[in-house]
Amino acid sequence: MKTNQNIERDRELLAGVARNDDKALETIYVENFPVILRMVLLNNGSEDDAKDIFQEAIIILYEKAQKEDFALYSKLKTFLYSVSRHLWLKKLQGSYGQSTLTVELEDVTPAEDVMAEHESKDLQFKIMEESLGSIGEPCKTILEDYYLHKKSMQDIAEKFGYTNAENAKNQKYKCLMRLKKIFFEQYKH
Repeated sequence: MKTNQNIERDRELLAGVARNDDKALETIYVENFPVILRMVLLNNGSEDDAKDIFQEAIIILYEKAQKEDFALYSKLKTFLYSVSRHLWLKKLQGSYGQSTLTVELEDVTPAEDVMAEHESKDLQFKIMEESLGSIGEPCKTILEDYYLHKKSMQDIAEKFGYTNAENAKNQKYKCLMRLKKIFFEQYKH
């Protein structure tokens, strides 16, 4: 049922592209550009290269959407990823000749697998963010200080008034176990 809703939504976005609807284009950009950026960056490209490739893919999508007989049978993400991947391969072949880069890029996982993995990771990050938000203080700050801000256990001990770095480390461990428990409870649902 959800797949049908996604395909229907993609078809509505495609119709929006055909009408030059800025909102549809913006939605497509926000939802799809990060994956294309990642693909290009992982294959010796820059952010500007990714923008150029994505722009070309959007133009191709626009031209297809203008045709009466064009029907979208895959997810829009899959279509844009495949077109962008093809365009990037073509650009690499033109820039580097038949280098090993193109062989590596051709051997990447199929677009639908990459998209599924990307969506799964996004979900995991979202759940982790929610879990971290619900863990409470001082655990949230301790974990953020250590893992995100790269503070030492000694700095954390001083900040929270622990007698030494070992006590702060024990508290961090307890917080981490609590976060893990919250995360997996939410992840199951």
